[in-house]
Amino acid sequence: MLSLFFATLGSLFSVVNPLGAVPMYLTLTNDYTPHERAATARRTALYFMMILVTFFFAGTVILNFFGISLNALRIAGGLIIVNSGYGLLNSKSERRRMSSRMEEEAQQKDDISFTPMAMPMLSGPGSISLLIGLSAADLDWQNSVLIVGVVAVMALLIFFTLYFAPVLFRLLGRVGLSALSRIMGFLVMAIGIQLLIYGLVSLIGDIWPQVEMMRK
Repeated sequence: MLSLFFATLGSLFSVVNPLGAVPMYLTLTNDYTPHERAATARRTALYFMMILVTFFFAGTVILNFFGISLNALRIAGGLIIVNSGYGLLNSKSERRRMSSRMEEEAQQKDDISFTPMAMPMLSGPGSISLLIGLSAADLDWQNSVLIVGVVAVMALLIFFTLYFAPVLFRLLGRVGLSALSRIMGFLVMAIGIQLLIYGLVSLIGDIWPQVEMMRK
């Protein structure tokens, strides 16, 4: 169980990449007081946890409602994660860089913790598809509780990352954060490719017996 915990946490941390959200978070909270910034970080982490836990427990229902197979989700999720990782690797993270219009709209909001911070900046398609895929893997209640614990730890890491965002930015700067994003991008691409291969191999394994029967 411990290996599952750290494997899931590592995958989720790489896909979410909270360090990549630091520059945009500081931009959107530029005129906030330290107390307001801390409160925003706390709400963002809470919303992040609520969103991912909801999708985790509703994953099977969502797949059944739309008639999507688990293998199709793995393949689609793998493609999304690979694309996200490629963007990070080339310093073109699509959710960290908003258009000037979107940034202006976000700055006019009284609370940015739910949107755009919690969604889509942190809990985007990659992390959601990862959680839905885990929920559809027939986990027992102990492993389900463990996954919820992973999301809670991830939310805590997000809180501390955003809370200490000014310190991290002073220590690392844009160059340091960009370098870390590139490293994360490589890991995210590896996770996406692994998920994609697993979905394809599982799909072929499901289809192959039918092909053999038709040949006979």
